[in-house]
Amino acid sequence: MQSFGRQLSCPTVRQILNDGRSRPQPLRCLHATAAGQAPRKRNFFSSNAVLQQELAGNVEIVKDVPPPPKRKPIRSPAGKTSLRRVAVEAQRSRQNTLQLRAAVEDVEGINRVTAVSVADQFDMDAVVRILRSHGFPIDPDETGFDSDQVIHTRGVNNGDIFVFPSGSMVAWSLPEDVVSDLATKSLLPAAISPHMDQMEMEDLEYAEDPKRENSNIKGDVITLGTKPSLQGDGHTHPRVDTTLAKIAFSSGLARSTKLAVLETMLGKYFESTRTIPTLLSRGTKLPFNRRFMMQKTGELLELRAQLNHYSELTDSLPDLFWDSRHDLGLEGYYDQVGRALDVGVRIKTLNEKMDYAQEIASILRQTMSEKHSIHLEWIIIILIAVEVGFELRREFKERRERLAKNKEGSF
Repeated sequence: MQSFGRQLSCPTVRQILNDGRSRPQPLRCLHATAAGQAPRKRNFFSSNAVLQQELAGNVEIVKDVPPPPKRKPIRSPAGKTSLRRVAVEAQRSRQNTLQLRAAVEDVEGINRVTAVSVADQFDMDAVVRILRSHGFPIDPDETGFDSDQVIHTRGVNNGDIFVFPSGSMVAWSLPEDVVSDLATKSLLPAAISPHMDQMEMEDLEYAEDPKRENSNIKGDVITLGTKPSLQGDGHTHPRVDTTLAKIAFSSGLARSTKLAVLETMLGKYFESTRTIPTLLSRGTKLPFNRRFMMQKTGELLELRAQLNHYSELTDSLPDLFWDSRHDLGLEGYYDQVGRALDVGVRIKTLNEKMDYAQEIASILRQTMSEKHSIHLEWIIIILIAVEVGFELRREFKERRERLAKNKEGSF
């Protein structure tokens, strides 16, 4: 027994075998807390039936204990919370946009939609003649739209080109330099009142998804659904529906580009009149003549007319889509572009800025009227002074004649 005890490495076992009893070992407490002194929970798996019953009893006891009440979080100040919320929403929106771009890249690869505005209007008959002279087909998909509303042609790489009478052109899958040359050089003879110094160009990204029937726009990415619609009448080719969707998106993009031209023109108007409030606040006389005041008033009236009267910028739906099939949802695509590019908000802001510019123009007209009134008053004063001078001269002459007659009568 002693030889067997020597072979054991553990001294406790060796002592038990030699003495026949074990000495109690003192308990060690790792932590002086109640949790450290509590008995260990047996939540492990065991094949022993007795331990399983004890474990089930412990689980039932734990279930009977009510959960601790949730503490209401301390509310932070309103300003910080709103700023934090705005930052989180902006970050989330950016992440969604990046994810959308990555998803679109996986589908078909991103292409460009470029819109350019070069004139107040286009002579559509002249546009048709120019395009045909350069070998461009007119309405290759037979969409049936009148040439006075939109002209559809197709260029290199099967890129679609849409020309609108508002002086704007939208091209799909064409390089930017090709679009610029076509708008500023080839179609320039058909432009009415061109504004090459204020040319505006905007672009979006698009991809074709053969798994979708409808199209939409999220952020600055247009997704075109090229899957044949089950609600179609069977007489139209799926490519025609895609072309019609492109026309709807292009019309909305051309509207935004035209609005950008007016925004640039109004910005230049404010730049030319920015010194007027400063001069008025200093009490300085305005160094402007009548011609300048009339010119600025005319510019403002022209801008307001182009925004609200002579274009379809403020129309909820252009006449182009009144006769289109309802199942295509072209008006919905047009509205989506307007919401994505904040067209409604920009029109409202532009009108508010024009109201402020109208106040400046009113001050200019009032100043011009005051100058004219003062000029007339001085003319009247001078005329009265001349009349008084002549009257004094006449009185003096008559008095001298009377004195001469009296002197002769005395002799």
